[in-house]
Amino acid sequence: MSTIGYDDFSRVDIRVGTIVSAEPYPEARKPAYKLTVDFGPAIGLKRSSAQITTLYALEELPGRQVAAVVNFPPKQIGKFMSEVLVLGFPDQAGEVVLIVPDQIVPNGGRLF
Repeated sequence: MSTIGYDDFSRVDIRVGTIVSAEPYPEARKPAYKLTVDFGPAIGLKRSSAQITTLYALEELPGRQVAAVVNFPPKQIGKFMSEVLVLGFPDQAGEVVLIVPDQIVPNGGRLF
């Protein structure tokens, strides 16, 4: 693994937001949901495709805070344009476990 400087890290804009809606995405090649995440007034609502269907039910996602990279360019995923990358770690089976703050924090807060 190569090392990076702090300036490299600071270029990645990781923010916290609250999922306001989650929808099925049956057209996706790999099982996924379409998420709409509120990142507060400065960034607003952004959409993301997330492969989290194994560990998370649609109805439990709205209201949950998540961390996401908000400064990647939008990415076309099938017919859906994903605007942010919601972050997670793999569990022992390789399924995505969302990164979440352990306390409620204001939407749009930047990771440091």
